[in-house]
Amino acid sequence: MTAKISPKAKLGCDVTIGDFTVIHDNVEIGDGVRIGSHCAIGIPTAAAQGRPLIIGANSTIRSHTTFYEGSTIGPGLQTGHGVLVRELTTAGPGLQLGSQTDIEGDCTLGDYVKVHSDVHIAQKSKIGDFVYIHPRVMFTNDPWPPSLITAGVTVKSGAVIATGSLLLPGITVGTGAFVAAGSLLRGDVPDVHCVAGNPAVVFARLDRFFHPAHGTFHPWLKRFREKYPAEAEDGIQALIKQIDGLIAKTREDARNKTNR
Repeated sequence: MTAKISPKAKLGCDVTIGDFTVIHDNVEIGDGVRIGSHCAIGIPTAAAQGRPLIIGANSTIRSHTTFYEGSTIGPGLQTGHGVLVRELTTAGPGLQLGSQTDIEGDCTLGDYVKVHSDVHIAQKSKIGDFVYIHPRVMFTNDPWPPSLITAGVTVKSGAVIATGSLLLPGITVGTGAFVAAGSLLRGDVPDVHCVAGNPAVVFARLDRFFHPAHGTFHPWLKRFREKYPAEAEDGIQALIKQIDGLIAKTREDARNKTNR
């Protein structure tokens, strides 16, 4: 069976669509997009407030992935298999979503965010640029479950959330921060600091987080900048400068506190 494509959908040039995929009415797909089989693209929902689903150019959407209408995703999207993205989600260029990851809608993701497999991102989450989220991380948003209260998680640019971490409603993970695997975050994580445990506590400033055999790893973008396209370089440089500035400030603040 071939794909079912609404005549109302707007498709760019050189778009390929796999068997059994359905493209709904309120959809705009950029040039060079590749969509695998058994996908549902632009599922109608009143929650989208009439907004279209926009998929940027040169994206790859793998099989069994579902997008609701009402989201805007920048160019260069890459999904694994079985991804779900609900309405009113916005994302910058270069978003990567691993297999079985779901974004529950009304979320904002910055530029070049990397999300591994089996990650749950709850409604009202806000994620900055160049954030790295490892497998089986869970964002939550209901502080008194079950309730009608929504308190989304904020993760600022350059942060890393390692495997299996749980982020409770309303917390903020600071710029360049590192969250160790299996952590339970009940409170905010300061900029350029590393936390671990249940509940998570600070164990090091970013510049003091190192391996004896391999040295300092963070800011991690210094090691991985070649993994990004050339157009990301300005953003990488600006973020590294910001992180280095925050480290210098916290170092100076700690020195002044000691000298009082």
